Amino acid sequence: MKILVISDLHAHNEVLDKMDDLFQQADAVIFGGDFAECFKPETGKGALEALCTKHDTFFSVLGNCDNIEFLGDMEERDVSIEKALVFHQGLAFAGAGGGTFFTGKTEFERSEDEILSDFNIVLNSVKDTGDESLWKSLILVSHNPPICGLLDSFDGEHHAGSQKFTDFIKEHQPVAVVCGHIHEGTGIDKIGDTVVINPGSLGEKGTYVWLEVEKNDKGWAVTNTQLNTL
Repeated sequence: MKILVISDLHAHNEVLDKMDDLFQQADAVIFGGDFAECFKPETGKGALEALCTKHDTFFSVLGNCDNIEFLGDMEERDVSIEKALVFHQGLAFAGAGGGTFFTGKTEFERSEDEILSDFNIVLNSVKDTGDESLWKSLILVSHNPPICGLLDSFDGEHHAGSQKFTDFIKEHQPVAVVCGHIHEGTGIDKIGDTVVINPGSLGEKGTYVWLEVEKNDKGWAVTNTQLNTL
């Protein structure tokens, strides 16, 4: 499966018109949050509508610049995986939106524990079924990154990611993790065997990532990743 990974559009909807060929190549699209321009949450709806015209299979979460009420628009469009466990062609997707407390001025800031609690649906599913193999087919999408190399660093030195999220990934080792939020942290890294992707800001930098995954006898595995710029 070939997945187009994007994030942080920030209502620069004109960028999407340069990507028609890319959307056509994709089997699915993951969006890591921040539909809206910062401090202008009303711009999120137009961004959502523009994205939804580009592809039919679309998994997304809220960003810290998107207000919580916008979740209703995402659910109406059937693109939200916020606090949800969604299955598609043998893969599983679960999402957590918002950013950890930083400025206190953006729309959707919350604690590390609150963000991680959105993944309780996965923990409960594994507990109820006793089937640990779910982790081997799971892609987690969180607007807020884990602490991971430079993917969560805004200056190459200080980190804005979540250590608790990093610990969660180390323990459970999902197939891949997609984040966003930190525009300067664009790149691809690993936590254990888990591939971690911050595609950067599509709206401001024109960056995106191709994520290719393939099913094997143990579940799913990442076979290729590629960071690109429009």
